[in-house]
This record gives sequence, C-alpha cells and structure tokens, in this order.
Amino acid sequence: MSATVQDWLRMSRDELDALYRQASPGEIPQGDTRGTPIVAGTSLAKAFATFARLFAWQGKVFDMFAEDGSAGVLINKVSPFGLGFIVAKVYRAPSWMDGQPTIVIDYSRTSFFFRAVRDEIREIEPGVYLGKVWLGKRRILDFALEVPKGG
Repeated sequence: MSATVQDWLRMSRDELDALYRQASPGEIPQGDTRGTPIVAGTSLAKAFATFARLFAWQGKVFDMFAEDGSAGVLINKVSPFGLGFIVAKVYRAPSWMDGQPTIVIDYSRTSFFFRAVRDEIREIEPGVYLGKVWLGKRRILDFALEVPKGG
C-alpha cells in the first residue's frame, strides 16, 4: 500500500470528498489494480482495510475495449484467492457527487446482485485513484485503486 493510500486511511470523509472534488478523472486504468477499502472517520480504518483485502476484495482488473480507451469492462478480484467475479461496465460520465467528469464503474446491467451499485474513480496522482461507492443514490464507502508500478 502506497504512502498516499495510507494517508487516506487517516482522513475524514469530508477530507476525502474534498480531495475527490479537486481531482480530474485522469486516465482509465488498464489491467490489474490493487484495491484498498476505506472506512473514513474511524481509528480502525487500517485494520478494516487489511482484513477486507485479505478476505474479501483485492482490487479490479480493467479491460478497455474501445480503441480510444474510453470504455470497457472490469472484473473485481474477490476472496482470499483474488478470483475474478462481479463484472461492470467502465466509461466516463458526470459524477453523482459534484456533476464533474469522472470514471464510472457501472454494475446496473452486468450484475443481478450488484445492479444498484455504482463506483466512481478519479486519478489523484499517477496510477493512484480515489473511489466512491454508491448504493442507489446513497454513498456508502470510499476505496483506493493502485496500478502497480511499471504496468
């Protein structure tokens, strides 16, 4: 986990929201990313992130099929074994948080169980993304995605 993401684990939800609002979408990630769930505003955020990464969610694998890299699909890596599960469409659209451009991860047409979930991500620094998870129109969680160095 990068120093940037470790800093995010100490931030409040308002601080994370401010960071997200000032960022641009950046490039849509390609390939494998490492995920860190962020439960903001609790002293247990680092312990929760470690536990969740070990036993529940390790990140996402992006496959951009549009020639210009503007759209594609992804698969979430879940379980202690990082199995590919839960497909989503990836594209650019306005954010539900502030109406500004963002990268949307949309499960509404690809997953029966997660169809009410929408993720949004913005690139805060090269290869490091801050994400917001929405259930319906209610935001429920933050997360980080990191593209491994050199790929």
